Order: sequence, then structure tokens, then C-alpha cells
Amino acid sequence: MSNNNGKNRICQIIDEKKSLFTDASDKIWGFAETRFQLTESADVLCRVLEDEGFEIQRGCGGMEDAFIASYGSGKPVIGILAEYDALGNLNQEADLPEKKAMEQGKPGHGCGHNALGAGALAGATGIKEYMKENNISGTVRLYGCPAEESGSGKAFMARAGLFNGLDAILSWHPMNETAIWGFSSLANYQVYFNFKGISAHAASSPELGRSALDAVELMSMGVNYLREHVIQEARIHYAYIDAGGTSPNVVQPTASVLYFIRAPRSSQVQEIFERVVDVAKGAALMTGTTMELQWDSACAEYIVNDTLGKVMYDNMRYLGNPKFTKEDYDYAEQFTNTLTDVEKNIYARKIRQYFPHKSNDEAEALSKKSMMDELVPYFMTNAAMAGSTDVGDASWHAPTAQMTTACYPAGTSAHSWQYVACGKSDAVHNGLLYAGKVIAMTALDVLTDPEMLKKAQEEYKKQLGGESYHCPIPAEVQPK
Repeated sequence: MSNNNGKNRICQIIDEKKSLFTDASDKIWGFAETRFQLTESADVLCRVLEDEGFEIQRGCGGMEDAFIASYGSGKPVIGILAEYDALGNLNQEADLPEKKAMEQGKPGHGCGHNALGAGALAGATGIKEYMKENNISGTVRLYGCPAEESGSGKAFMARAGLFNGLDAILSWHPMNETAIWGFSSLANYQVYFNFKGISAHAASSPELGRSALDAVELMSMGVNYLREHVIQEARIHYAYIDAGGTSPNVVQPTASVLYFIRAPRSSQVQEIFERVVDVAKGAALMTGTTMELQWDSACAEYIVNDTLGKVMYDNMRYLGNPKFTKEDYDYAEQFTNTLTDVEKNIYARKIRQYFPHKSNDEAEALSKKSMMDELVPYFMTNAAMAGSTDVGDASWHAPTAQMTTACYPAGTSAHSWQYVACGKSDAVHNGLLYAGKVIAMTALDVLTDPEMLKKAQEEYKKQLGGESYHCPIPAEVQPK
């Protein structure tokens, strides 16, 4: 059987089982669990995987709701990454083109991880079934990865050595466009700075107090001065977690702040982190307080792989442009009508960047469609996007390729109520099936083309430049 015939069969397998995957996506959307508490969502995926003949290992990397589902034996070993965590305070009624929560303050799937997990499930199931039918050797592992949005579950999995021994890694993400993921990401440390002081009456005996809130404010001021003296690509964000209380007449004895420190390389983040720690120590000295570091998580930068990326993109071209019905366009238009002119202009500029070969009129016409229905031309760069992803930690262990598919109305943004509202739409279902097919077809290429895999691994080693993966999260810090 030729590869094209094999890929057609893989697509047929996934289409025959599509209700398994779309139902899983919808159920996970409804659970909308966050961080490391993802039991119901993980159960949905694991039940399907077990029924499909995978061997399931739960509780991986110190996380109750992380899992590895394995099929086959021997080399090559292919990892497929699944995520299924939601975002806090993004609850939204499904299919409603206005912002309206079903339950205020509850989580919602504003980044499409319900579909991400189900699409990865489709890919793993498709290649597994084809391997079984054709007696193909090799191993497929679906990694159930908690806490991508906050907590960096893959970093804890990497620290535990769970990605060791992989030959290739495949992943995807639901977005507005169908494209190869052709850029790196920012490495990120997430650390709490907890200050302790001494409470006192702020009017009658202020000399007895030592304000932890003063320490946090001085730290923030010091870090603001530091921003001028770090690399331009770095980002330093902070949020007050504890401001010490609500009584101005009490010298605040406690205060805490959470910092995100990002840069294109992990080594750069480490350097900036050490300087931020020095600022925090200085703030404690100035205020007579004490400071304690508390790690939350960290993630490494994503290592791009042009060789494997081109193979994945060839499979995207084989499937062709995403296909939408009139009902899909009409549905999406309800949500594109909620966008501001600024949001529409930003999206139009993005289209011109994606399709530089198009005339201005052609690009404008495409930008006005409610769903982006063309395949973005291939591109690959070592430059980092403005955000972070713990897929980076996995990518330090084997050649990695990712893609996106057009699941959401054009111009809407991730982490928005619009994404949550559209999370069970036909476009999302079609997008996750498209991604599953591409992942499974790319896995077939890895299994049957040893020369390509060798080239991808040589590129991967060159990209690392002799460095090896190091997880900065201290061993005593456990996911929570």
C-alpha cells in the first residue's frame, strides 16, 4: 500500500470514529477544569483510549490527572501531546454571540484545549488503528498534559524524564487559521515573592511596624527600573496576590507578589531572574522585612524543527484548505460582528503578513471572511512569539512539529468569551478532525521514512547547540 493510500485509510478511520472525538471535546468543554484538577476531563480521554486498545498509565510526573497512553513496541517512539485544561473566570454560554456567563466566576475553555485534547486523541487513534491493520512496528504515546495555561504540567513531566527516549513529537492548537507553527516561544519562570514584616498601629506606634506591603512596592519600583537594562525581547509581569489586608491603620505584616519572567532563551530568563531576586532582597533590606521565594512553575522555549515541520505541512497540503459550509460562515459572522474596528484592523494586517503574495484587494477580501478558509503558506523562524508554552519543555527531548487549524471566527482572540462560546461548534469539530488526520499522517511518515527522521534528529541536535534540557523548578516543588 502506497503512503497516499495509507493516508487515505487513516482519514477514513478518523471519519468513521469522529463521534468519539467530537463527543469527547464537547464533554471536556462542559467540565472546564483548570490547572492540575482535571479528573473528569482526563477520564473522558482515557476511557476512549482504553476502549481503543491503548495501555494507560495514570498519575504521571506527580500529577494525578496526567497520563501516558501507549500502543505498540520498539522504535521509532512517537509522542503526541494532549491538553485539556480551561481558564479561570471565562465561563460563557455556548453559541451565544454576546458575553453572558452561565455561572459567574467559573472557568471556561477560552483557548480550545477541549478540542486540542480530542484532536490529539483522534491522531493517536488513527495511527494506532492503521499500525494494527498493517502490522507496523513502532510505539505511539499519547501524553495527557495538565496545566498548560498555568502550572506548566509538561515541565514537571520533563523533569520526571517522561519524554526521554522519544524520536519525534507531534502537537497542534485550535486557532483562527490553518498553519504550521513556525516560530519559537518565550521561556518563562513563574515565582512568588512572599514578604513578612511586623504589624503595628500605623498611627500610634508606626516605629514598631515593618511593612511587607512597602517591600513589595519597593520591589515593583526596582524591577521597573530594571526593565531598561534587560534585553528588548524580555517580558516581566507581576500581580499582587496578598496586599496585607484592608485596614490602612495597620502596618501590613504580609504581602506577596507573583512574577512571570520571560525571554527567548532559558539562560536569559535565568540571568534576569537572578537580578529580580536581588531587587527583592534589596526591598526586604530597606524595609526590615524578610523575603521567601516560592516557585510555581517554569517552561522552556520551543525548539522549532524545519524538517519535521515541512513533513507536517505537506500533509496539511494533502488535505487541502479547511472547508466550511454556509452555515459555518453565518454562525461565525455573528461573532465577527462583535469585534471592534481595532480588532478587525489587527486581523487584516495579520492576513497581509500571512499572504504576502496576495494583492491588497485579495487580502482585504480574505480578511472580511468570517472564517479563514485558506492554508497559510509555510514559514519557519527561530524568532519567538510573544507568549510561552510548556510544549517547549517537550521539544527539548526530540524533534517537534506543531500546527494550528481554523476553528474560531476570524479575528476573535484566544482567552476571550467568543472562543468559549464557539467551543462546541461544527467548525471546532471539523478543525480537531483535520488536526487529528494531519498528526496521524505525519506519524505514518515518521514510522516509514527513517531517512527523514534521521535528518530531523540531526537538525534538532544542531538547534540545541550542545545544550541539554534543565528544568529550573526545584526538586522539592510539586505540582499543585
